[in-house]
Amino acid sequence: QVQLVESGVGLVQPGGSLRLSCAASGRIFSINAIAWYRQAPGKERELVAAITGGGSSNYADSVKGRFTISRDNAKKTVYLQMNSLKPEDTAVYYCNFDLRSTPLSAGYNYWGQGTQVTVSS
Repeated sequence: QVQLVESGVGLVQPGGSLRLSCAASGRIFSINAIAWYRQAPGKERELVAAITGGGSSNYADSVKGRFTISRDNAKKTVYLQMNSLKPEDTAVYYCNFDLRSTPLSAGYNYWGQGTQVTVSS
């Protein structure tokens, strides 16, 4: 089995910064793309940022220039550095790993448990 554990729950003032992390453990052969999603109350879950196995990243327009996604393959961990936070960034943030458990298995998506980020004065 695979487990994803997120950390970095926080209440931060507008303009502040916060770093989220998500570590994978368990039966993992390889990790492909990793992404962060978020879901605000009453809204659908949306993609925030993603990073490929080769390190290429892409971002939602709403966070470009403010958020940075990175990964540490040795630690099987992904990070989301969030700067210049705005109240509209308030949401539950979820990490998502596309990984294979064995050399012969197909890729499968695993989700973290979600972590609340609140941006408020």
